[in-house]
Amino acid sequence: MAPQSHSIGLDISDVSHHFDLSGAALPVLEGVDLKVEPGEFVALLGPSGCGKSTLLRLIAGLEAPVSGEILADGKAVTAPDPSRILVFQDPTLFPWLTVRKNVAAGLEARGVLARQRHRIGHALSLVGLEPFADAYPHQLSGGMAQRASLARALVHDPALLLLDEPLGKLDSLTRLTLQDELVALWRREGFTALLVTHDVEEALLLASRVIVFSDRPARIKAEFTVGKAYPRHRDDSDLVHLRREILAALGLTLS
Repeated sequence: MAPQSHSIGLDISDVSHHFDLSGAALPVLEGVDLKVEPGEFVALLGPSGCGKSTLLRLIAGLEAPVSGEILADGKAVTAPDPSRILVFQDPTLFPWLTVRKNVAAGLEARGVLARQRHRIGHALSLVGLEPFADAYPHQLSGGMAQRASLARALVHDPALLLLDEPLGKLDSLTRLTLQDELVALWRREGFTALLVTHDVEEALLLASRVIVFSDRPARIKAEFTVGKAYPRHRDDSDLVHLRREILAALGLTLS
């Protein structure tokens, strides 16, 4: 587990949620109970469309659950807060702004740019993008654009980083590199991390705990603790065994 100097815990109690579609309720989450310790890295796995990303949006405060309660650092989540930052699968950078100005945009929106401008260079340094600070998004590779997106999140010095498949659309080599760098960032900065992924191997390489959800409406089916030191190796026999167990929990069996 990462240092707990700058992290918050999370308590999700009996959370259910549905969407209103043409006057009918579409259940998405059902009775989710989850406790995340400060400084923990937790991965969420489950079938596509089961509600994992919705849960991240609720934790971020972008929506309110239909029922149940979400506490961050013991306080009810009722709105977005810079201590809880959500990073999406697509970088969604402003194409007309340089990398530096993209990273600064959130600080400017919060009205704190003048006194926190120093954080821009720090965030770019954390993701290795200092040489590209004045580049525009169309000049970046997919991996570099996702680094910029991470920098835009890290500039707020979040205590809880919510990651919605941030590496899902990258090529395999770039993805492997950023997996290692994400773990290094988490261990160095000490934030709490919650990662939605469809990649079981990725979950095992990055997370200290893996939560498996059912089909929609999502309920927690299983939980696995990954008690391996970092850096981890994908051919580690314990991880290979855990991978089989997790795939079985997801309803998949390897021949």
